Amino acid sequence: MNDHKMKRTPRGGVTVQVLKERLRLVWSHGGKRYFLSLGLADTKLNRLAADIKARQIEADIVTANFDPTLNKYRGEGRRTTDMLVTQLFERFTDYKSKRVDLRTLQKYRALLGHLSDYFGQGAIAQVREREAEKFKDWMLSRMGPGTFRDYLSLVNACWLWGIRQGLIQVNPWADLKVRVNPKQRPKPFTREEIKKIVEGFRAHSRWNVYGDFVEFLFGTGCRTGEAVGLRWQHVSEDFQTVWIGESISRGRRKTTKTNRARYITLSPRLSKLLQSRKPLDADSDELVFCSPQGFAIDDHNFRNRAWTDVLTLAGVEYRKPYSTRSTLISHLLDMGRSPAEVAELVGDDVATIYKFYAGNVTSRPRLPNLLD
Repeated sequence: MNDHKMKRTPRGGVTVQVLKERLRLVWSHGGKRYFLSLGLADTKLNRLAADIKARQIEADIVTANFDPTLNKYRGEGRRTTDMLVTQLFERFTDYKSKRVDLRTLQKYRALLGHLSDYFGQGAIAQVREREAEKFKDWMLSRMGPGTFRDYLSLVNACWLWGIRQGLIQVNPWADLKVRVNPKQRPKPFTREEIKKIVEGFRAHSRWNVYGDFVEFLFGTGCRTGEAVGLRWQHVSEDFQTVWIGESISRGRRKTTKTNRARYITLSPRLSKLLQSRKPLDADSDELVFCSPQGFAIDDHNFRNRAWTDVLTLAGVEYRKPYSTRSTLISHLLDMGRSPAEVAELVGDDVATIYKFYAGNVTSRPRLPNLLD
């Protein structure tokens, strides 16, 4: 159920609202917007209780007795520190559900399962630095440090959010660290390997429908989801440029990874490729690249079936399709393009280009030979 006002109140008053069939109070004071979830179902009796609470807050504002932490107005005799760990993270997940995509939200739900397994019915008050360290050790016995580092950032964000909401006062996760061993990044494809892969797709009896898609990935350095989500309305009428501002992942359309749009000026070869692909009666909303069935390409299915098959037949060492992006970036840098120019072309930060891609093929800084 969407938010709606239960009754009109004077300007500056406290309003009773319904959010997901639960009552909450909403008001402004001192230039700040406040929300207080009452945890009560939307019933006639509970509305009366909510109205009493609203009048109490209004009276405290008028008499300068208002508690900005809101602890004074929470459940009768119940401290916020009595809230369970899982209840806090459930509230945080509900808050983030409107702000993150579905795949990211799955990480929140997975972490909620781990928190439930470890803390059970444990209250927030029990979680101090020592208990956080124990949870860290418990998690690292079940997963790699890289995965746990991602989870740690989420639980730390949850506690920070709880502090801002006045639910808790201390963040035991703030100083918790996890060491992740560096990994060697996959090497870029060589020009010879790129040619083998593209020709391999075009010659394949089943996967040749992806030939143009793969060449577009190599030629533009787009993220896979960006190429999947490309529509004809994003291609200029003269086929010289494309606008990259959307992507599709697991069938869901969203903005780019960095939430920034960019224009790419195409090479003559890619321009001709798109011109030859466009049907005469193409609708502007139609996808430029589709699966054999005419649907949006499922990147997971494409990688596990078509991509793996073609690389095996071509005798090319396996790297994920996303390596097409690092391949173009590395080759551009080797051609003398500046990191700033490359960053603009592929929609990344200059710092990211320097950190992860610069000198990835042959242009690494070289040590001098001091004996010559």
